[in-house]
Amino acid sequence: MDDSAVSVLTLVKGRERHLRNLLAGLAAGTRRPDRCVVVDMGEQPVELSALPFPVTLHRMPQPGLPLAAARNAAARLAGTPGLVFLDVDCIPAPDLVAGLARDVAGAAALICCEVLYLPAEAASAGLDPRRLRALGRRHPLRQFPGTGLRPEANAGLFWSLAFATRRAVFERLGGFDEAYVGYGAEDTDLAFRARDAGVPLLFTASTCAFHQYHPVYDPPLQHFADIIANADRFRRQHGIWPMDGWLRAFAAMGLIAPPPAEGGLTLLRHPTAAEVAAAARPPAEAYGP
Repeated sequence: MDDSAVSVLTLVKGRERHLRNLLAGLAAGTRRPDRCVVVDMGEQPVELSALPFPVTLHRMPQPGLPLAAARNAAARLAGTPGLVFLDVDCIPAPDLVAGLARDVAGAAALICCEVLYLPAEAASAGLDPRRLRALGRRHPLRQFPGTGLRPEANAGLFWSLAFATRRAVFERLGGFDEAYVGYGAEDTDLAFRARDAGVPLLFTASTCAFHQYHPVYDPPLQHFADIIANADRFRRQHGIWPMDGWLRAFAAMGLIAPPPAEGGLTLLRHPTAAEVAAAARPPAEAYGP
């Protein structure tokens, strides 16, 4: 296997239009992936058109979003020294594979590229990277360098939307912890374990991805049960509460008691269907899980 070979890994459940755009973006790239692994978590199998690079489609139908287990399955199937994890909602910039492959070859690290969030009306922009860049909005909490690679000391700013690493690094860390079931904190846990193992988090200026719009809930009450369970696990492992803004919002709604200094979360009640619906944000608010 060529030491410079990289695979792009993505997960899908119900967002087939987003997946088609991701794959089309890879096909139009300055460098195509040596393999793309698609883990399909939906009940109905996705259908893929012919693509100019090898694709492995792995069926993993399960209730909920088994993100940690699905990402680990994708990594096992990749078969390349370099791994690029790309959320199904992301359209890669033309230089994404090439840029992240160079970065991974030069650094044994977790490497995140910038993700620009697209508004709902960007669906008509197609794959034109100039139009997508003009429409995309930067995340307010994550600042990326103008050139090169910059170490990021705050492991909490790692995001799994678009990151790359070496297979050897991923395996040394043990991959994602599959005890995190469903949505929430599994990526922050990986970053904290990487920090503790001396694996740096780097932000790169090499490339970017464009996050396709989908409905946003704030707080994400549709993932309430997962977030509560995973927050408790994270606190036991790392000593701090993850997703603290969401936990404070849940407490303000009377769903949980305020997160304590000691011990686990106290569940008071689950959100109602009406509360979940009311948490939906207007299309102008493009950020969210």
